[in-house]
Amino acid sequence: MKRRTLIAAALAASTVMAAGAAVAQDGIEIVYIPKNTGNPYFDSIVAGFEDGCAELGCTFSTTAPATPEATSQIPFITAQIQRRVDVIAISPNSPDALNQVLDRARDRGILVLAVNGDLVGNEEHRDAGILPVDFTKTGPNQVELLGSMIDYEGEIAILSATTDAPDQNTWIAAMNDVLENDPKYENMELVATVYGDDEPQKSTTEAEALLQTYPNLRGIISPTTVGVAAAAQVIQSAGVADEVELTGLGTPNQMRPFIKDGTVEAFQLWSPYNQGWLAAHFAVGVRNGDIEIAPGNTFEVPNLGTVTIEDKNVINTQAELTTFTAENIDDFDF
Repeated sequence: MKRRTLIAAALAASTVMAAGAAVAQDGIEIVYIPKNTGNPYFDSIVAGFEDGCAELGCTFSTTAPATPEATSQIPFITAQIQRRVDVIAISPNSPDALNQVLDRARDRGILVLAVNGDLVGNEEHRDAGILPVDFTKTGPNQVELLGSMIDYEGEIAILSATTDAPDQNTWIAAMNDVLENDPKYENMELVATVYGDDEPQKSTTEAEALLQTYPNLRGIISPTTVGVAAAAQVIQSAGVADEVELTGLGTPNQMRPFIKDGTVEAFQLWSPYNQGWLAAHFAVGVRNGDIEIAPGNTFEVPNLGTVTIEDKNVINTQAELTTFTAENIDDFDF
């Protein structure tokens, strides 16, 4: 637990310690359903849940579909309803395809938490959303980071995950808005938005196609850990790091080789571990009756300090994105 706790502390928005952690009552059982199996990003969220439940005395397990289609999580949610678990935490693959099954879970008294991504436009079908940061900042921050690398001029492209991914689509909409309406970016032209479906091979193929289709491409934003790693490998193999800048959302352990050899100058993320850690403490607090879910209410989380419930019951794990560069990447291990 020592290494994970250090990671949590390093990326926490605050390091104020709570006076004492709650203890789960009546054997609270939490199940986390990530988007799909085989994505190391979600392993860090799982680690946060595991450590949280180890401290709090709750029972934790995780299960997920093999692929991140819009409806692939439905049978997994249904199975947990039948098991009568206490809490379902889910990183949704769609903003609306899960509405009915999540309503059934809540009707059975199950606490439903969206983690890492939200049911954008359909927030009433879950109890709260545990998000990494204020997602309205993510898209503009990614545009600004890439813009600073290319002197705010030239053709750029976006390599996303699936077409239905609610978090990705929220960020991309904000990217388009800032590119169209902020004069600072008037000389940056978005020429393509493509989708790698969070699969390494398809993401690689899409990145290769971008380089071939747009010979004057100056930069790529890939706001997905699978996509940004695949694009980095493509740029490295093609030997075009001096011509095409890449940024996005990635984990330090995935991206370290590309930072070290100069393929990537900088990328961003947050602490996925802290999302699991926070969600475990929040879930236990709610089930114990210690936390009331209402905008404006606050609660304490060890290593994270005072956390506030925002509008639409959104809870942001940290205040700002963390930017990783050659200067700081070795400070992180996840």
